[in-house]
Amino acid sequence: MGRGDLTNAEWECLAPLLPPGGVRGGQWVDHRMVINGVLYRARTGLPWRDLPERFGSWVTVYKRHRRWAADGTWQRLLTVIQAMYDGRGWIEWDISVDSTIIRAHQHAAGAPPQPVTGAKGGRVEDKAGRSDAGRPVRPPGGGGAAGEGLGRSRGGFTTKIHLAADGRCRPLSFLLTPGQAGDSPQLAAVLQRIRVPRIGGGRPRTRPASLAADKAYSSRANRAYLRSRKIRHTIPEPADQKANRRRRGPLGGRPTGYDPTRYARRNVVERAINRLKHFRAVTTRYDKRGYIFLGTVTVATLIIWLRT
Repeated sequence: MGRGDLTNAEWECLAPLLPPGGVRGGQWVDHRMVINGVLYRARTGLPWRDLPERFGSWVTVYKRHRRWAADGTWQRLLTVIQAMYDGRGWIEWDISVDSTIIRAHQHAAGAPPQPVTGAKGGRVEDKAGRSDAGRPVRPPGGGGAAGEGLGRSRGGFTTKIHLAADGRCRPLSFLLTPGQAGDSPQLAAVLQRIRVPRIGGGRPRTRPASLAADKAYSSRANRAYLRSRKIRHTIPEPADQKANRRRRGPLGGRPTGYDPTRYARRNVVERAINRLKHFRAVTTRYDKRGYIFLGTVTVATLIIWLRT
């Protein structure tokens, strides 16, 4: 077993959840070997073609990762692990929200805005093989820089990851936007992606016990949304918003509540981001397609959950 590979305990946890076999063309190449190849690439950030031979064909590893990113297999694995942990009481539902900028490598640019077509006008598909039977259905959307979650910010060519982390520094939900996108408009979307099924049946848990966020998330719309969902929140009010409220007098409304003790624990989301950035393929984006990079972030998150 190489450094960073799945341990026996981690494999025993994941093995029953994996797809049983290929759609056609024979059986899958060993799941454990392929997943270890995906983890090696996520951890080191090297080009797919440079994967060590012990992981088998790099084409198989790449196609399996792309397929599972497209059909939601990585996300389903993460959801099951979160449900398992929640059933054991291992999730702290006092969450924090923040975002981080991911610098995009020059190889991440250039995704065509339309699907590539063949000589006869049809879309180019991968050839079916024993380990991978054709190209998966690509998720809707995408194409062009904005469609793939790429944009221009102060840091240059970037992607932004918006995420919510539980009290133990593990990402609960996340989404991608171009690097110039603001934090505040994405708060509701991040919270709506929190969906942890209950092992004993019943509706999935979607509402945290409390939320902490920095001044970037302070807005009337966000506070109204949190109140409508009955989520206790600690978001400091910027000086300009305070001045505007006071200038309006009674029409400005009451001062917002602020709990400094709860806000001091907001560092858990910063530590969750730090854990994600231990994976070099997350720290720097090399993937052209947004859904493939989202799959890479999901793989990193899955390993963080398995190892904490």
